[in-house]
Amino acid sequence: MIPAYVVQITTPKNYILNGLWFGEKKPKHVIVWVHGLGSSMFSKLGLYGALVTGDTAILAFNNRGFERVVQIRKASDTRTKRLLAGAAHERFSDAVDDIQGAINFAKRAGVKKIFLAGHSTGCQKSVYWASKNGKGVAGIILLAPVSDYAAELAISGKRTLARAEKVARGLVRRGRPHELMPVSVWGKLEDAQRFLPLYTADSAEEIFSYAQPKKRPQTLEKLRIPTLVLWAEHDEYSDRPAKDAVNWFEKNLRNKHTVTIVPRVQHGFKGGEKVVAKEIAKFMKEA
Repeated sequence: MIPAYVVQITTPKNYILNGLWFGEKKPKHVIVWVHGLGSSMFSKLGLYGALVTGDTAILAFNNRGFERVVQIRKASDTRTKRLLAGAAHERFSDAVDDIQGAINFAKRAGVKKIFLAGHSTGCQKSVYWASKNGKGVAGIILLAPVSDYAAELAISGKRTLARAEKVARGLVRRGRPHELMPVSVWGKLEDAQRFLPLYTADSAEEIFSYAQPKKRPQTLEKLRIPTLVLWAEHDEYSDRPAKDAVNWFEKNLRNKHTVTIVPRVQHGFKGGEKVVAKEIAKFMKEA
């Protein structure tokens, strides 16, 4: 059992996000945790338990990509507005506002050393935030930074993706970006404007472009914050062996970094929590 405090985060653009603070109220370090696509702040309780100590707390929160279809609130002086969100409807660029809100919350709590950790699609969001801001954190931790485009290309094939992309672009062009993709062309619950950054080769979200050897990962190259990459050895969403993915990150990271394979685990790191916690603790000590 991990003690936790229920918190409410207000982002710079006044959206309200729910969160949990695991650990001491006044720790030396806090890890701001950015969950993956369709996941939630509850998704990695096992890892939180391994990471929380007297010196280290976890701030886990529901970003706008939690669950599939949800509403989040926007506070204003006169009324509370609601925005359609969730993995089906979120806008990728809103991750900057979400993450900044969580970091600001940690700063106001008086924690001097803040780390940002993303899991799965939370990795893309974390790196994107850093490319737009990047101030206020001592390091970034990327757990299972798999490309959604590369994963879906391997699963669905180029022809299916191309057909779905054509439909999505058509919907956006006709002013219907939040219309769900028709099941006849796409089996997942995602609207047109969410499909495009996830599953197209030239999108801002295609940050880990290892499936495109000729493409420079310019957003990743902008990272100047110390970075730890943890790749799951048997990641079921990866289209290539772990050692090849690690080599790609080693080649394309321009900052101080460590890239490590966590052995015998899949995408969620289940069973490898102690190894992950050890690597993160070492990274935080050296950052």
